[in-house]
Amino acid sequence: MASIPGTTQQTSTTVPPAANYTPALTVLTSLFFMWGFLTCLNDIIIPHLKAVFDLNYTQAMLIQFSFFTAYFVVSLPSGWFVEKFGYKTGIIVGLVTAAIGCLLFYPAAAERSYDIFLFALFVLASGITLLQVAANPYVAILGRPETASSRLTLTQAFNSLGTTVAPLFGSWIILSNAVKSPAELGLMSPVDIEAYRAAEAASVQIPYLGLASALLIVAFVIGMFKLPRVEAAESATEGGHNQDHLHGSAWKYRHLVLGAIAIFVYVGGEVAIGSFLVNYISQPSIGDMSIAEAGRFVSFYWGGAMVGRFIGAAVMRTIAPGKVLTVHAFAVMTLVVTAILTTGHVSMWAILAVGLFNSIMFPTIFTLAIRGLGRHTGQGSGILCMAIVGGAIVPVLQGMLADSVGIQMAFVIPVLCYAYIAYYGARGHRPAFAQP
Repeated sequence: MASIPGTTQQTSTTVPPAANYTPALTVLTSLFFMWGFLTCLNDIIIPHLKAVFDLNYTQAMLIQFSFFTAYFVVSLPSGWFVEKFGYKTGIIVGLVTAAIGCLLFYPAAAERSYDIFLFALFVLASGITLLQVAANPYVAILGRPETASSRLTLTQAFNSLGTTVAPLFGSWIILSNAVKSPAELGLMSPVDIEAYRAAEAASVQIPYLGLASALLIVAFVIGMFKLPRVEAAESATEGGHNQDHLHGSAWKYRHLVLGAIAIFVYVGGEVAIGSFLVNYISQPSIGDMSIAEAGRFVSFYWGGAMVGRFIGAAVMRTIAPGKVLTVHAFAVMTLVVTAILTTGHVSMWAILAVGLFNSIMFPTIFTLAIRGLGRHTGQGSGILCMAIVGGAIVPVLQGMLADSVGIQMAFVIPVLCYAYIAYYGARGHRPAFAQP
């Protein structure tokens, strides 16, 4: 058997199919909530640090670049770590690493260093990457293969609960002080400007110390909780096809590779839209509101994803996931084009409604892509999580376009991303194997 270098098989006894996985799945939902919360806080941190450090859109998108680059760097090592040491150990180490990233926000704010903020975000995302590599396939494996998409979509709904709460929390705690315009700063003395920027930078210290504490508490609880041990070598995902004895690497599975591209463009499109929401909605021609007020509206974007996932978990028990994915992708393309071509509240609510149709995309693409990988499921999960680097690349491209043609027209980039997702749902997800 060939797999990721250094990988060894878990030797624990596989949990029988009839086992009761409800307690384990209940505990795992807390993880999905936590990483959703932490990831979505970036949408609040972006306009905050943009004002503190006087950044343009391209520079501000380095926040997402630093965060999501961690997925590319850490995902494959995380896949190896999970296959060697098990899902539970991977989850605990991921939580502790994420907590360290949160703690680094304190010196970053104290030094008022954008570089340290970016490094802290990279460390935080490294922990979340390990969490995702461990928890996503674990949820897919814990239960009947034919309901894997539905089950992962349901747990992802709690991820969306975290992304819904985070903008409200961030707007209240971090964006509560009015951001001063360049004209207002021009009327202040250098000493007052320095004090203002220091206070704005420090406003993230206490929230992220609290988040670090919460992550460490969850890590302790997970360590005390007896999670079922499942062997990745013997697990099968949705569909039941297991031809892994014919293929020495997950890279040989065409539908996995195409799924990795789909994850890349999906996360890129979703993150790009979310990253620009506060600045976009606050514009006079769109929502005409303060940055703090606009931050609260971001909850509608992520809240739509939460509602959609609860609905999708039920729908995909009767309708093929690929068909649902295609329909949702076309719906998003329609909404984003509407946001580009209109102004005012029509444009604002069109872009916010995208969240409802984003809802089922990540878990659906993920489970379709790892279908039938068998013993290569851990490696396949690492490849898919590596593709989350789309969240680093696409927002920067959109930032560059926004600096040149304006924030509204820059939304054409997500339209192209969702066009590929429509293809993957229609044809690309069908299991096929690449020729050696």
